[in-house]
Amino acid sequence: MINRIRLDAYDQSHYSRGRSNAVVLLWWFIQGTLFRFSIHNMYGWRRFLLKLFGAKIGSRVQIRPTVKFTYPWNVEIGDYSWIGDHVELYSLDRIVIGQHCIVSQNSYLCTGSHELQDPRFSLITKPIVIRDGAWVASDVFVYPGVVMHEMAVAGARSTVMRNIPANEVHAGTPAQFIRYRFQEEAAEHEEENRVCH
Repeated sequence: MINRIRLDAYDQSHYSRGRSNAVVLLWWFIQGTLFRFSIHNMYGWRRFLLKLFGAKIGSRVQIRPTVKFTYPWNVEIGDYSWIGDHVELYSLDRIVIGQHCIVSQNSYLCTGSHELQDPRFSLITKPIVIRDGAWVASDVFVYPGVVMHEMAVAGARSTVMRNIPANEVHAGTPAQFIRYRFQEEAAEHEEENRVCH
């Protein structure tokens, strides 16, 4: 088979990290030291460091010291949300997490990929949005461009390749609809749809 991939031609000059190389390196140093080795309950300190580097962090957000942010200036997290141990926010593009959301341990929110058919393996980025009240359970991989709507759930160890509608629980690889999170709200919604039609 002819080798169609030419990594020696790889070029991401079109992509901007949003800050200078010096700021990027400084953040990586701070994250690997002052952030990473802060005491478990020093949530305010970690919020302060993230805000210092341009992240938008709401009130009483709880972020564990082992969380990794590629570029914090691309991240927004709403009030009262929790980000668990060893979560990775691969924020080449925007990651917006709403209020009262949970991203559980070992999950990976990935905003970057590559063009499969391009011999130069070009970089592609798309934002991820996790809306209010949604839960990304343990060890979930979220693809670039995904939107999890209000109160949506991605079950543990799922691969989320498509949007999850409001109030739906999806699980598996790829994640598929399992059930409604709040059955009474789903029943009310179905009743409204019947009346409207």
